[in-house]
Amino acid sequence: MLLDEEVFAVVLAVSVVASAVGIALVLGPGGSEAFTAIGLLNSECRIGEYPVKAYNGSTLHLCLFIYNHMGEAIYYRVAYKIAASQGDMPTNTTPSPRPVIAEWKGVLGDGWNETTRVEVPVAAPSGSSRVALVFELWVYRQGEGWVYTGRWVHLYVNVTSW
Repeated sequence: MLLDEEVFAVVLAVSVVASAVGIALVLGPGGSEAFTAIGLLNSECRIGEYPVKAYNGSTLHLCLFIYNHMGEAIYYRVAYKIAASQGDMPTNTTPSPRPVIAEWKGVLGDGWNETTRVEVPVAAPSGSSRVALVFELWVYRQGEGWVYTGRWVHLYVNVTSW
C-alpha cells in the first residue's frame, strides 16, 4: 500500500517533533545533573578483597577513587575518620562528628577522575573491636570554604591487638 504525500508529510512531521521532545527530555535544561563521586578500592586499586582485620596501631594500604562531573574544575579534600558506633557515621547531609585523622587533597577538571594510593592508620577507640574507616568527600567553594558534599564511603574492620 502506498502512502500519499500528505500522509507521509504528517508522519514525518510527527516523528521530527517526537525526536526533538525525546532529546529535550533526555538532556533536560542545561544538560546533565552535576555531581561528584568517591569510591574505595583495595591495595591493588581494584574493587573487592578488602581487609577485614587490622592490628590496632597498624597502617592499611587502600586506594581512593574521586570523580568530578560538576561542570567545572573542583578543589577537593577527602577527610579520613574512624567511627566506633552508628552515631559516628556520616549521612548524606551531615559529616561524621569524629575528628579528622588524615586528609588528601587534589584538583580535578570536569569529567576527570583520579585514583590515589593512601596509607590509612588504624586506631580503635578503647572498648571498640569493630570500627568503620570513613572517607568523606569535601569541595572548596569560594566564599564558603570547605563544603561537605554528602558523598562518603566506609570499610568495616575488626581491630585486634598485636
